[in-house]
Amino acid sequence: MKTDRRKFIKKTAGITVLSALSPLMGMGKSSLLSSPNPDNGHVFLTKPYLQNPTSNSMTIMWIVNMPSYSYVEYGINSKMEHTAREVEDGLVVAYNRINQVKLNELKPETTYYYRVVSKEIVKFDPYDLVYGETIKSDIYSFKTPSATADHVSFLVMNDIHDRPHTIPHLMNLYRNTRSDFVFYNGDVFDHQEDEEQIIEHLLAPSCNTFATETPFLFLRGNHETRGKYARKLQYYFSNPGGGQYYDYRWGSVHFTVLDTGEDKNDDHEEYGDIVNFDPYRVEQLEWFKEVSKTKAFKTAKFRVVLMHIPIYYSGNWHGTTHLRALFASEFNKTGIDICISGHTHKYGIHKPVKGKHNYPIIIGGGPIEGNRTIISVKANSSSLSLNMVRDDGTEVGSVEI
Repeated sequence: MKTDRRKFIKKTAGITVLSALSPLMGMGKSSLLSSPNPDNGHVFLTKPYLQNPTSNSMTIMWIVNMPSYSYVEYGINSKMEHTAREVEDGLVVAYNRINQVKLNELKPETTYYYRVVSKEIVKFDPYDLVYGETIKSDIYSFKTPSATADHVSFLVMNDIHDRPHTIPHLMNLYRNTRSDFVFYNGDVFDHQEDEEQIIEHLLAPSCNTFATETPFLFLRGNHETRGKYARKLQYYFSNPGGGQYYDYRWGSVHFTVLDTGEDKNDDHEEYGDIVNFDPYRVEQLEWFKEVSKTKAFKTAKFRVVLMHIPIYYSGNWHGTTHLRALFASEFNKTGIDICISGHTHKYGIHKPVKGKHNYPIIIGGGPIEGNRTIISVKANSSSLSLNMVRDDGTEVGSVEI
């Protein structure tokens, strides 16, 4: 079953570490700092969730309901003899609720155990710091990637549109398969309303299913740019490089992740003159040209692009046509091997068309039952295989490179 995307949208409206991103320092009494439910005492609003993995580091994030001083206890056994906290310019990050701590100097291909700790700060005067209740999470574990292995395996979901039950349902289709990471390829939400939405519709189902022990990476879709809370969404994730678009190398694969922005003109009346995506997409093109010159890109056996709006098979809306004008020839010139997108709510495997797109374009499905998909990708030094499975477990497409 397939659904028209636009009709649907109208219906639903001891180690000290340095952090690459510390968004809460100095934010005062903003909505990110104020407790959403102080009558509950000091509690975790999320379990810890893993972000931005490398062979020698892992970023751990979690949210509490009261301003706190927080840290991670971890080690190669359950004794967890190390402690890591977030430090910025000599100040330990404190009196915040959204926590992001990067564990550095880890050993590749090693299992670590960890738990997170948050100490409520009930008084924070210049010379009078008073702690309240200390809360500790359960103990979880993760395994760092290998520094030398050529293989990588990952899962991709897209266009969930505020249906949190979709996440465990689709992940359950691969419950007996180990993946290195999970990738959210845009439009997890209809729009950005508040923190509770982010927790209940993404973080909680992810943590309850996999994210305490398997990391995920996040990419905005056009719907994540909408709503009064859209400008705060970035504080809930830790992407490579700390930005909305980024690249990374894992095994034999180089990944380029593009933030495709909105699907209509910047001056469209729906946006109220507060978006500016055309220059932003041009900025990404210039960035991609530099990325394509790097050793990580050139020496990769496979080059994968992840972007929410595909440059073909997505109609002639402005976002699609602008992306096509910018990236179509550049993708062909630099030798992209595969592009994975969403947005259209119509799943499909589009084979290469010489001179148009010399690589397959894979588009995941939409949010309606019977049209939801999850994409599995595995690659090593000699081959890359992709399988797309519908929510009833039926394979609906595959690619072998």
